[in-house]
Amino acid sequence: MKKIVLTMVATMALTFTFAETKSNSMDSRFDMSCNMHRLSIALDLDEEQVEAVEAIQNNFSDEMQSLATLRGPWLRHGIHQAVRNDAQQMKRVLNDKQFSTYMRLLTLTLRNRNL
Repeated sequence: MKKIVLTMVATMALTFTFAETKSNSMDSRFDMSCNMHRLSIALDLDEEQVEAVEAIQNNFSDEMQSLATLRGPWLRHGIHQAVRNDAQQMKRVLNDKQFSTYMRLLTLTLRNRNL
């Protein structure tokens, strides 16, 4: 009897661990948080820009996390809107060269995450 109970507990633990890992990997695609120090170096940001970009990036990351539950055309539309809003806000803060570099990085990130 003791072996049966232990086997059931082990099976349930493995099942829950697998389900948790799978849901976390689905959400990780939509996690757009980044290392602000590395981004500020890549974009050559000054102190004022770093604060503004960090606030915009946090907002964008929250927006993308909220899209993780959508599917099909609603997902595509939501991603398009989030990227468009992010680009408009970044355009106000960054100069043309910085904005071009940022959009290249964002496009590569979205492509690498199959979004």
